[in-house]
Amino acid sequence: MSLDFFFVPLAAKAGASLDQVKLITCLLASYPLGNLFVKIPSTQPTLKHLFSVAVASFYFVPVLNQGWPFLLLLGDVLATYFIALTVQGPRMPWIVFCFMMGHLFFNHIDRALHGDPFDGSYNITGPQMVLVMKLTTFAWNTWDGRRPVGDLDKWQTKMRVAKFPSLLEFLGFSLYFPGILVGPYLEYATYRSLIDGTLFDDATNKSGPRGRPLPDGRKRTAYRKMLLALGFLGIFMGVAPKISFQTAVTDWFLEQSLLYKILVLQLAGFVERSKYYGVWTLTEGASILTGLGFTGYTPSGVATWNGAANVEVLKIEVPENFKVLVDSWNIKTNVWLRECVYKRVTPKGQKAGFQSSMLTYLTSAIWHGVSAGYYLTFLLGGFITTVARLTRSTVRPLVLPPVSGPTDSKAANGNDTKQSTPPPTLIKTAYDVAGTVCTVLVVNFACTPFILLHLSDAVEAWRRLHWYGLWMVFGSMAFFYSGGTAWLKGIQAKRVRHVNAAAVSTSGPGTPGVAPTVPPVDVVFREAENKLSL
Repeated sequence: MSLDFFFVPLAAKAGASLDQVKLITCLLASYPLGNLFVKIPSTQPTLKHLFSVAVASFYFVPVLNQGWPFLLLLGDVLATYFIALTVQGPRMPWIVFCFMMGHLFFNHIDRALHGDPFDGSYNITGPQMVLVMKLTTFAWNTWDGRRPVGDLDKWQTKMRVAKFPSLLEFLGFSLYFPGILVGPYLEYATYRSLIDGTLFDDATNKSGPRGRPLPDGRKRTAYRKMLLALGFLGIFMGVAPKISFQTAVTDWFLEQSLLYKILVLQLAGFVERSKYYGVWTLTEGASILTGLGFTGYTPSGVATWNGAANVEVLKIEVPENFKVLVDSWNIKTNVWLRECVYKRVTPKGQKAGFQSSMLTYLTSAIWHGVSAGYYLTFLLGGFITTVARLTRSTVRPLVLPPVSGPTDSKAANGNDTKQSTPPPTLIKTAYDVAGTVCTVLVVNFACTPFILLHLSDAVEAWRRLHWYGLWMVFGSMAFFYSGGTAWLKGIQAKRVRHVNAAAVSTSGPGTPGVAPTVPPVDVVFREAENKLSL
């Protein structure tokens, strides 16, 4: 049975594609359904699991007309369940990872051969991408549950699966309805704590209200998210037909000056991102209505609901640096890439470096699809990460006041030497502003192929922009690797020697038997960064 008879006239009135209207309707329907879900008592976990399975099935089959693809998703879920259950060795998570990524990549190829990525139609690869993150994370968490706790880091310890779930519980987790269509995903340990109510244990603390099954502010926060999301979707629908990354390959764009082109590209970047802000904020609000996202209380006793967020808009649009932007965009996907790829491909006992970064970016590109634009974006993203790290380690310390003397809060004579954090200097402020501007410029340049997808369009857009992003990235790399890094490190060392010499000359007789403390360069600047880090 199809419900197209209801959605076709609605899509005609909205001026949007049929599948877009269906998707937004499902996301909005998750709000009242989330209110129903949360009313099921934690003493009835079976009903909660069945509720999610039923709602997800309703979304996929009669609404989205994805009956056969939905069965393929169920096949992925069942395959992961039985692989994780039966394969006991360390290869298990890699088997699940390769199986899930392989199936997703096959469907990406099929879509590229038989579909149009710009026609607005809904494709099963969207929820499959969510399942890939969810199921591969489950496999790693299950393997971590079989390892000694002493071998695990903080995140692995928190998310480890020590007790294997029943099949129904696993289906409820896999098909958790607020996030199944567009994400974000959630870890099994988080889902389990949502179902049994332990996620709200903090609600009985002295800092929060007593006698309530759920902390205050859930509905208020969720519906604010919904209104914000609809605002972002309105921006996208209203402005995207006029200004988007597609504008870069129009005849009008070709006639503009370089400066004007760059300014238009920055606006286009915000417009393109507003679509993602909208759908992810919608799912965040629906997730909060089910109880997901509770993160404790503020010192004043106000409940916070930040755990279901997938974007932090201000940190993306006005980023302090590239890392802050990346960490604030598609947050749960970044967690997945860090915990299930970046850390796992780094040999034990070794520090992750360029190779781990590039493998992680490659995985992200394959996960997104087969279009050349994805690979251009993530390949350039790997080099941007390298430049950002080099800048932070070599340039940033030069705009921070160097520190001399004891690095502990107590001097050798036992007196407290802790000092108040000095305000940012003019040069530090200028550095921060320059970092924000450069990050925004290079990210919007790098993301243009991600939206245009086709290699010819991406290259043409970059050509019309005079390749400014490539000049910024590879010009910086040429500087750092042709002696710039050693030169900047030398300046750092001279500053430290100067400050330490000044400290010794003004310290007076000092404490008998105690030599002046002269910390190494890396300790000095690590201490300064800890004090002034934004």
